[in-house]
Amino acid sequence: MNTFPLTHEQLLELVKKYPTPFYLYDEKGIRDNMHYFKNAFSIFPEFREYFAVKALPNPYILKILKSEGCGGDCSSLPELMLCDKAGIAGKGVMFTSNETPAEEYVYAYEHGDIINLDDITHIEYLKKALGGKLPDTICFRYNPGPLKEGGNAIIGKPEEAKYGLTYKQMIEAYKTCKAEGVKHFGLHTMVASNELNPDFFVDTAHLVFDLVLDVQKQVGINIEFVDLGGGVGIPYRPGQKKVDLEYVAREIRKLYDSMIVPAGLDPLAICFECGRPITGPYGWLVTKAVHEKHIYREYIGCDASMADLMRPGMYGAYHEVTVSGKENAPKDHVYDVVGSLCENCDKFAVQRKLPKIDIGDLIIIHDAGAHGRSMGFNYNGKLRAGELIKRCDGSVVQIRRRETIEDYFATLDFTGLTDGSW
Repeated sequence: MNTFPLTHEQLLELVKKYPTPFYLYDEKGIRDNMHYFKNAFSIFPEFREYFAVKALPNPYILKILKSEGCGGDCSSLPELMLCDKAGIAGKGVMFTSNETPAEEYVYAYEHGDIINLDDITHIEYLKKALGGKLPDTICFRYNPGPLKEGGNAIIGKPEEAKYGLTYKQMIEAYKTCKAEGVKHFGLHTMVASNELNPDFFVDTAHLVFDLVLDVQKQVGINIEFVDLGGGVGIPYRPGQKKVDLEYVAREIRKLYDSMIVPAGLDPLAICFECGRPITGPYGWLVTKAVHEKHIYREYIGCDASMADLMRPGMYGAYHEVTVSGKENAPKDHVYDVVGSLCENCDKFAVQRKLPKIDIGDLIIIHDAGAHGRSMGFNYNGKLRAGELIKRCDGSVVQIRRRETIEDYFATLDFTGLTDGSW
């Protein structure tokens, strides 16, 4: 668990200007984390990290990451547009989507983004959308099915997932695109989510390299880049260990030297599309204790809810919770820390040992910098929290304001109610 980047006194001052709940990110932490990631994989001739925009879709964050050499991994038109606004463009964007509308493919093509197709039928769909032609560069998402074991409930078993092409379809797809005149090829897979076992990623690389060699032999083309996906986890729970990316890189490099180099495929670009390990540990949801309840359990009610951070309610995910100013106080109380949503799963912590919490205390939910604010929603008419960032110079600035009631009503047309026509 990373230390919250503000002192208790600094946080008290901040909430006078920005009422809770809000997200706070640490720019220096994110930059340092990205340096570690890049340095680990610098042992390859070419390495690219396409930050998973879905993890933290804010152009200010994307601009920070672009300055550190990151691209963007996108799955929708708004995400593509966010990358454009952050200055991430062309081959710096990997468009990995599924059930994709034609107009989104057209946008990606016109902006020179790499298009990663999720199904063999999408070849003809894309060709039709682009007026009878295909891009010069195409990538395909591989679903290894039962060839890949492990994983977890978040992403599921590959053979039960809706994503990607089978082995046989991959070979056929490359043959089809070669015949269509496509010049440059990539290969992608994504078979993990929040995985902490470093050997899982080494095994995935082995599986992908096997297919790269098979494509070379059976199709007669050279894959120029492989995207090994994301899925690198972070240690949410006490006692869990951070994934040793230097170990992962060294082990994949051994495979690269024994498989890729002898096949004449060097240099082959190694790519990842991680989001969680880049920003996850450097984001916090700050909320306030507004109620307490004493029935069969002891409850602390917050002004944030599952609508602001749905991971605990949706997955039963664990997030560390601390109380600002009471970090060193004895954890001699047991609470369920809950939000106000009309759902019993709206809990940030269940039967958690914490210091005594008083009304008005500021509660900090850790490791919320990925898949936090981005997964927010408006059920029960809840308004999503804003986002702040602590800059490297120590200043704190707002990078997304909190939603308002006007925002909530903005997509409704009240004309029929006000003019009597309804």
